[in-house]
Amino acid sequence: MSVQTEGTDTAGEPAVRKARIPGPPGSEDRGSGSPSRRGAAAPYLLLLPALLATLILLGWPLVKNGMLSFQNLNPRQLIQHLTEWNGGDNYKEVLSGSDFWHVVERSVVFTAVNVVLIMLLGTLIGLLLARLGKKMRLLLLLGLVLAWAMPVIAATTVYQWLFAQRFGVVNWVLDKLGWHSMADYNWFGSQFSTFSVITLLIVWQSIPFVAINLYAATTTIPRELYEAASLDGAGAWKSFTSVTFPFLRPFLYATTFLEVIWVFKAFPQIFAINEGGPDHLTETLPIYAFVEGVGNQHFGVGAAISFLTVLVLLVITSYYLRMVLKQEEDEL
Repeated sequence: MSVQTEGTDTAGEPAVRKARIPGPPGSEDRGSGSPSRRGAAAPYLLLLPALLATLILLGWPLVKNGMLSFQNLNPRQLIQHLTEWNGGDNYKEVLSGSDFWHVVERSVVFTAVNVVLIMLLGTLIGLLLARLGKKMRLLLLLGLVLAWAMPVIAATTVYQWLFAQRFGVVNWVLDKLGWHSMADYNWFGSQFSTFSVITLLIVWQSIPFVAINLYAATTTIPRELYEAASLDGAGAWKSFTSVTFPFLRPFLYATTFLEVIWVFKAFPQIFAINEGGPDHLTETLPIYAFVEGVGNQHFGVGAAISFLTVLVLLVITSYYLRMVLKQEEDEL
């Protein structure tokens, strides 16, 4: 629809001008470059660099590792630059052997023991931080941060010195306390004692993250809830179960999930302590993949083991997430 108005052109003759009638509201935003559409696409554009970095740094190595797992890649193939595809022979070799399943069982048990200890001790220290005074809390937080910031290899070396057979501090202290048989005890001579040292190291390194995370979570709990619980006659344990724990539950779920991943893929602590010894009895899946791939130069087999390691970790984490989601649905 238009309205005609008369005017005069350059030749002096009447001209017709069309005056535009505004359309319905919102019709101006229907173009491809409208501000509303640009605003909706902005979050995706901001995520694009992180997605590209993830695909390049994580996705491409995973694809290459998957390709290597279907190849017969040994020193001869590397020297001659040969690409020999062998289908699923590497997976058949790994899955048909008993060593892989022993390592899987060992890895799952090792992860479960460490995560339980980390979450239990970390939660207790986090609750302790919430009850300490300002000065003591600052002192404990400083110690936790220093333990957390210590490089993994440096911390592993310190533990090797502490538990050394002849000049270790631990053996010297135990000998002075009356356990003279521990004066020259070899902590890295058996599976149980080696795993004990590794567990102590990993738990010591992981507790600061859990404790500080849980302490931060306690600061979000309204004080009025504790006051109401005390007016109802609730003691310390009742206040914890009815007030503290419900607020901390999401943080506990998320932290446990992260600790499962971190402990399961722990490599430098185990390898630097004893290289998976004695007699390969402390090898977990990451160590097993490295020893078979790089150590024995069976790179195709090592790639297959590492790919299976990722699958095992996905199964464990998916089972945990399913359990958490089911529990949350039951609570609703």
